[in-house]
Amino acid sequence: MKTIVVLHNPVQADALQDELDVLVQAEEVSEALETLGFRAVRLPLTIPDESFPAKILEISPACIFNLVESALGDARLIHMAPALFDHLGIPYTGASTEAMFLTSHKVLSKRFMTFNAIATPAWFMPGHDPVAELVFPGTYIIKALWEEASVGIDENSIVKANNLAELVNLVDLRSSHLGLTCFAEQYIEGREFNISLLAHDRGAETLPAAEIRFDFPKSRYNIVDYRAKWDPDSIEYQGTQRFFDFPEDDEPLLDDLRTIALQCWNVFELSGYNRVDFRVDITGKPFVLEVNANPCISPDSGFVAAAQKAGLTYPMIIERILRNAVPDIPNLSGKTPSAKGTI
Repeated sequence: MKTIVVLHNPVQADALQDELDVLVQAEEVSEALETLGFRAVRLPLTIPDESFPAKILEISPACIFNLVESALGDARLIHMAPALFDHLGIPYTGASTEAMFLTSHKVLSKRFMTFNAIATPAWFMPGHDPVAELVFPGTYIIKALWEEASVGIDENSIVKANNLAELVNLVDLRSSHLGLTCFAEQYIEGREFNISLLAHDRGAETLPAAEIRFDFPKSRYNIVDYRAKWDPDSIEYQGTQRFFDFPEDDEPLLDDLRTIALQCWNVFELSGYNRVDFRVDITGKPFVLEVNANPCISPDSGFVAAAQKAGLTYPMIIERILRNAVPDIPNLSGKTPSAKGTI
């Protein structure tokens, strides 16, 4: 029986919901692996514990299922996990060290998209020259540079600035308030979509497109903030719904989104699984907000919902991700249905 190490970041007992979620993922992935006939060993990543590499080597896993979202409690170090696996010469699931670093640093990711002619909202980070053209006066959303899961985003993240000096001050104030490095991104009024991608024998395939639809008071901006993801009792959570059904006249737009998502997969040299978040402005132009390598795969996540819409069970999802890292593992589920959009 082959052993798979399910590796995740350590989580404190008093952690917030977004941090606790990795434990849910680790449990569900482990159960799926055991259903598929593997021995799953759950393990927290302990860095800089010098004995940790030896512990991994002693287990001698066929693969590491990488669920690490941070190291030393810092999202900036997320790429340290795959870098360690590279050092040890052990196969692992999901994004490579390089792809993880490029996609987790939001401004670097946006620069990379711009240089590859992938439209992304204009942005500015204090201490850096803008690459995309800023619009003043304008509306911006201030985001944490490294954090995922909408950490640090709430109704106060949306600001109006009349000039660059005012925007710099607003970003500095927000960074100080959150204790995180932040940047400003032009707020795109319009629709929000997610395109999830899953590795396939022929490369990658797009799973059914999802639209995030908002039922907020007119005074609120339509954004997926922290409460919308993690607080079921909040109006943000209850007013944010995911839909997979579209009228026929949306099909050209959905085709464009799938094409761009596949382009992101190629440009960032992604692997395993990925989710690309879009805003589409009132003229119908798509903008990539983020490229999410190794997105959340909890049973209630958007990625899993899209995969299930394509006919995949949870064990089948896990097997597809695993087989992309270790191709010689047999097709244990016996079925790999294809979704629309394959490269």
